[in-house]
Formats: sequence, C-alpha cells, structure tokens
Amino acid sequence: MQPAFPSYSPAPRRPPTPETDYPNLSPDELEHYPEEDYSPVGSFKHLDVPPPYSEWASYGSQEGMVFDGNHYGTDTVNVSGHHHSTSSGSSLDSSPFGNWSPSSAAFSGLKEEQIQTLEKAGMLHRTKITDKGKRLRKNWSASWTVLEGGVLTFFKDSKHSASGGVKHPSVLSCPEYTVDLQGATLSWAAKDKSSKKNVLELKTRDGSEYLIQHDSETIIGTWQKAIAHSISKLPTDIPLEEEEENTDLKSKETPGSNKEREGEKKSPASWHSSSSLNSDSDTNKVRNKLRKFLQKRPTLQSLRERGYIKDQVFGCALQVLCDREKSTVPQFVKQCITAVEKRGLDIDGLYRISGNLATIQKLRYKVDRDERLDLDDGRWDDVHVITGALKLFFRELPEPLFPFSHFDKFIAAIKITDPSKRTHRLRELVNSLPPANHNTMRALFQHLCRVIEYREENRMSIQSIAIVFGPTLLKPEVEEGNMTMHMVFQNQIVEQILTHLSYIFPES
Repeated sequence: MQPAFPSYSPAPRRPPTPETDYPNLSPDELEHYPEEDYSPVGSFKHLDVPPPYSEWASYGSQEGMVFDGNHYGTDTVNVSGHHHSTSSGSSLDSSPFGNWSPSSAAFSGLKEEQIQTLEKAGMLHRTKITDKGKRLRKNWSASWTVLEGGVLTFFKDSKHSASGGVKHPSVLSCPEYTVDLQGATLSWAAKDKSSKKNVLELKTRDGSEYLIQHDSETIIGTWQKAIAHSISKLPTDIPLEEEEENTDLKSKETPGSNKEREGEKKSPASWHSSSSLNSDSDTNKVRNKLRKFLQKRPTLQSLRERGYIKDQVFGCALQVLCDREKSTVPQFVKQCITAVEKRGLDIDGLYRISGNLATIQKLRYKVDRDERLDLDDGRWDDVHVITGALKLFFRELPEPLFPFSHFDKFIAAIKITDPSKRTHRLRELVNSLPPANHNTMRALFQHLCRVIEYREENRMSIQSIAIVFGPTLLKPEVEEGNMTMHMVFQNQIVEQILTHLSYIFPES
C-alpha cells in the first residue's frame, strides 16, 4: 500500500532578498554547482518517500510522524481515531528482498512488540540545562526528536528543515543528545525554569535535565503522554548492568539445579521449553548490549567539549570564535572588510550582486579548514565573492549579530514615534550588547557607511544596504506569522543605525 503521508503546504517564505543561503558542498561537488544566485520560488517540492516494507504504515499529523503497523497480517490498525489498513501486496514482491518471510531465522526469536519500537518522531524545541548535576546555560534550538525503545534522541538541527515545523528534515546529522529514559522523570516545567509556554522538564537518573517545548499545546501534550508511557514501560529498579549480570548468572549451572536439568533432558517437551526460554534470554541480552553500545556513542557536543572537534569559522558562535581568536572582532570579518575597501568601494552593486556560488564555497572551505587565508590570491579576484562570503558568515551564525534576547527590544524601540527618543533607545540597546557583538557591529556598520559614501557610483543607498543586511543581522528566535512586518522593522533598525552611526557609536 502507499504511505498515508499528509500534504503540507510550503511554509510562508519571505520575498526574495539579495542574500541567499548557500548550500554546504564538498570540494568535489563545487565544480558542477550552478552559478545562479537562488532557486526560483516554488521550485522546492515535498516528496513522499515510500516505507521500507509494505507492512508498515506511516501516519502524519500536526504532532509529527507516528509510526504503526501490522507486520505480518492484513488487519486494520486504529491510530488516533482513524482506521488505516495495511497490506502485504505486490509492493513487497518488487522489493530487493524477494519473497522474504517474517518467519526467517533472523527474526525467529523476536516478538512483534520487540520489533516495533519506534514510538514517535517530530520537531521540538529543546535545551539542556544540567549535565550530570552541573548547571548549563540555556541554549534553545529546534531539533528533530525521535522516541524509540525507551531512548529519546535529539538530532542536531538541519538548515534544510524549517524551524518549528513538523516536516522530516531531508538530512539528519549525528545525534546531539541521546537520553536513556530508564529511571527518568517527566513533569511540566515551573515558571522559574523557563518563561516559555508548554515546557516539559525531563530529569534522567544520571542527574541531567532537559527542557522540551512546542508552541502548540496539543502537540506537546501528545509528546508528554508518549514519553511518560515509554518511561512507565521501563524497569525502574534494575539497571542494565545488573540485568546483564543476572542473565549471565542464569546461563551458568548451579549445584542445586543439576537434578532439575537432568529431568528436563528426559522430557522432549521440557527440552523445547527450556530452549525457547534460553533463546528469549539471549535475545534480550543482545538487545540490551546493543542499546547500551549505541547510547554510549559520544555526542557531537561532548566531542567538541573534549577538544576532539574544533568549531569551524562559518556556523561558529560569535563569542566562541572571538574567544578562540582572542579578539572582539572575528579575523575573517576584518580580512573581508580590508579586501573590499582595497578593491574599491565604487564597484556597482556592492553587496547587492552575488558572486559565483561555487567559488564562495571554495573560500568557505579554505577558511573552515584553518588554512592560511590570502584574499589577494587570484582565486578571489571577484570582489562579489568576498562580499558574498561575508554575508554568508553573518547568515550562518547560530545566533545573529543582534542577539535573540534583544530582538523584541529593538522592535519596540523602532516603533517609538519621537525621533530623538527612538535614536536614544537604539543607542542604549546597542551599548548593552556583549563586547563581541558590539565591536563586530561597529566594525561592520562603519564599513557599510563608507560603502554608502560612494552611492552615486555603486548605487547602494542606505535603504539598499538595509534591505540586504536587515534580515541577516536581526531575526527572531522562532519565526511567527507576522514575518512581513518583522522584515520591515528589521530594515528600519539597520537604516536608523547607519543614519545615526556617529551618535550610536561615538568612538567611530
């Protein structure tokens, strides 16, 4: 049967702006990458992916994806009040498995409920606030979340997936967090934990704490029930290590059991029963060891904390990058500004025209690999490649140059009708930014003002620069329905700072 995937309408998009999101390609793919600046609106399609086996049915809803299925029969399965029928028809015959039968030896020792472990999956907002008793700084991010076999897995957010959406991301990276739910507790978070609505607090037995949130009360409610149900099914008094030891002890002979084993050998029925029990025990042991092995895989965050993985320049948090370089303005930003001003600020369409995307990706690859960067190299002759790379750097920041915590404050400031009060409030907000954000903003805006001085030659006015950089430097943490109004305010904020640069940054 065909999967019952719902049809989703594309998420609301902003009008095309000169800045575009460049794909992350390997050097081998760059030679064949097109030179177009962006894909036309409407060129993105949502594809329905068939399930691996015809006996599985996938049901989509606004809560995410719920997997259910009748593996071997044609019974009707009731999921969330809707009846769906699975079939073992011709779709299986066309698979590379041929006439595969579920009674094969590989699955002879497994029960149906052991095979069917995927319980729920979807997009959620999450943050880790405690790591084994150590308090951590809250850092909310959207994550594809999978509940399976008593384990809750958070995948690192993919830029191919819409933040806060329910669409399965087209590319999944390595799991960022894997949470063993055995012995865990789940409750609604108190207000002192988070000011957000619909927040769940998950505490694990090793002393770690996670906050899980979704804007929809219905969706977070279904997740609460699913996680609580998964926790209730897990044993709370026997850790996996003790369970494995008990299994090993059962497999050994004890002096007091010799007579019983001799009696079992005399009876064929008893022998078959004992063989079945041993098979189930071995199966459970293998499953537990495999699950324990998978849970012990180091996460991307832990490898980064141990120093095995070094953050790249593109996509690295601004404060982390500045701390690493022992500066308050990233070295790449300073190099780009110097190179652009050296080439000349009278070039037509500066920052409006995009350079060759493949060349921009090559430049990004060189910067991220910590290679010595020389922008005077002949490969970077096109100034639009350098300006495109600089825009890409700011667009790929995990948190924009105007931090998420200041977004609403800047929006409120730009709505002030009195010009002097509005400018004064913008100055206060800019001065309240962290040093890395403040100094990087000052260096960038000083450079942009020098670009505007040549507006007669390069045709880049204050309004043109604001349209290019507004949505890149200032955006909300979670996109809402009033994106169009936000974009207008974003442009106005950048325009006001450029207009009153000497007042907002007196040292400039």
